[in-house]
Amino acid sequence: MEKTTYSVRVFKTEVRTNQDSEVTSYRVLWKVAGKLWKRPFKREAQADAYRSSLVTAARNGEAFSLTTGEPVSWARNDRTEMSWYDFACAYVDMKWKGAAAKYRQDIARALTAATPAMLAGERGRPADRALRSAMHRWGFNTKDRQNAPDDMAAVLDWLAQNTKPVSALSEPATVRALVDAGTSLVNGKRAAANTVRKHRMLLSNALDYAVELNLLGENPMRAIKWPKILSTSEVERRSVVNHAQARALLAAVGQQKPSGKRLVAFFALMYYAALRPEEAANLRKGNVTLPDLVWNPETQQMEEPTDAWGELHFGKAAPYAGRPWTDDGALYDERSLKHRADGHTRVVPCPPALVRILRTHLGEFGDGPGGRLFYGVRGGELPSITYRRAWRNARKTVLNASEQASPLAARPYDLRHACVSTWLNAGVPAPQVAEWAGHSVEVLLRVYARCIDGQDEAVRRRIAEALGKDDG
Repeated sequence: MEKTTYSVRVFKTEVRTNQDSEVTSYRVLWKVAGKLWKRPFKREAQADAYRSSLVTAARNGEAFSLTTGEPVSWARNDRTEMSWYDFACAYVDMKWKGAAAKYRQDIARALTAATPAMLAGERGRPADRALRSAMHRWGFNTKDRQNAPDDMAAVLDWLAQNTKPVSALSEPATVRALVDAGTSLVNGKRAAANTVRKHRMLLSNALDYAVELNLLGENPMRAIKWPKILSTSEVERRSVVNHAQARALLAAVGQQKPSGKRLVAFFALMYYAALRPEEAANLRKGNVTLPDLVWNPETQQMEEPTDAWGELHFGKAAPYAGRPWTDDGALYDERSLKHRADGHTRVVPCPPALVRILRTHLGEFGDGPGGRLFYGVRGGELPSITYRRAWRNARKTVLNASEQASPLAARPYDLRHACVSTWLNAGVPAPQVAEWAGHSVEVLLRVYARCIDGQDEAVRRRIAEALGKDDG
């Protein structure tokens, strides 16, 4: 039977140098039942990781072998070792093919934020900005990693040699440091609640993959209690514009040069039909059904009927992702509708005001490449910066200083919120609104609960009537 002991003491790593004061190795020193053990490593990161594993085993009360000087459990451990950076790249590669372009970028952001907690060496460390750029743009991008420019490739090589092994995450303090870094901003402050939730989920998924690769015995994040994230998914009521404000904003968009006139219909689709920006960006001429023009005998012309509705039929969206994250290098990643399976289509009514705007747009600009209604001035894809800039300038034109500082229509997406709120307040049944907006009823009522007017007054009236009956 192997002889063991619990008497263990781990010392500070010893740096070995030659006569020219150049570092030759890093030596880990520890005592087991009074006997001194030594193990040299070529790299500081390797020594730190080994020493950390010894400390963790001792703190966990593991028995150490008097024969090997190491924890007895290590002799039974068949797990492989991999550096954190190599593992992070492997995780990215595993997720890449099936992930949407925006999700690929989310993974890269989470891993870029978290990786500094896994750095094991400082010697020759690149600048923080260079580290972040190299990781986010190249290292955690399956498509472009091998095409990194020389300066970024050098940074990635340094990372490959100077990150702790994944096994270091068996120590709770290391896990906490990883998650804390991954949910913090560059300045060290806590990120927004939605970012914290998203990055925790992504890091936990990554560690599940580490278990799958036999790098960890279990996901260490699941054994730690994390602070509850307090946030709300409800739409901020102050962000919702009324009809007069929406019309003024659309008119102001049309005055922006050089793209304003071609963007009026783009924003009108969000306000009158509750389209998401990525759905409007991918709308084709074939998705639009407009009512027939009618003959006006007085003017002797074909005219737009004043009260006729049209319809929008579509089954694809194109979220803006950026060229590095799409397979074909396009700005937009064409996908199925949000939270919908491939092939699912949505039909949305097109009120007369929107019918007129769309007919004007088609008459003046026609359809662009691939039949898209909206495209850049030079005929290419519509950059998101173009419509965001136009919206920002329109707000400055229409809103006063206090309104500009408020959440009122702060984002183009708030036009969609205004549309859904209008439908609900007009008395359209929630299931129908949910179908038009592409929501579930549960999500619809949770998100827009604060934007439904008239409910308080109606409830108070019913309570007063009930109390009056009791008094009688």
